[in-house]
Amino acid sequence: MSNTNVGRIYIVMGVSSTGKSSVGDALAKRIGAKFIDGDDLHPKANILKMSSGQPLNDADRVPWLERIRDAAFSIEKKNEVAVIVCSALKKKYREQICDGNTGITFLHLFGDFELVKSRMQDRKGHFMPVDLLKSQFEALEVPKEDEPNVINIDINSSFEQVVESCISATKMNSNNKQKVFN
Repeated sequence: MSNTNVGRIYIVMGVSSTGKSSVGDALAKRIGAKFIDGDDLHPKANILKMSSGQPLNDADRVPWLERIRDAAFSIEKKNEVAVIVCSALKKKYREQICDGNTGITFLHLFGDFELVKSRMQDRKGHFMPVDLLKSQFEALEVPKEDEPNVINIDINSSFEQVVESCISATKMNSNNKQKVFN
């Protein structure tokens, strides 16, 4: 772990099945960071709702986002490094996660609907049904160029290339404007 990462939190974000958990876990191992899967921070009611095919609304997400924000705050305060996986679909969600935290960089994993749908159909044992993918794409507010601390990572490449792009992103100054890695 390099000294430039001390107190940093990398939020690997995007719609379901973009590879957030597997990429986030690999990234954490490569940079010597703690790994937190945001799915593990969902209240039970959220998991039951999604498992039954119902999308979450903003009110459902509030306690989940608070847990993610608090986990990030704790890590930053201890001068540790972490990779947290979380969809962070809307700008206001990203802002809520950043509230009180200064060391956050979002790594937005993105791909087109058909690519992500095919990946989702190949997944086994996840609570998110394929039917909810469309609602995730509809809810996604793609980070705009003026949104700070967001780096877009195209997932239309090999797993290792996506991880390498994330590693490169961790070496950038967090105050840079958005970049896109292919």
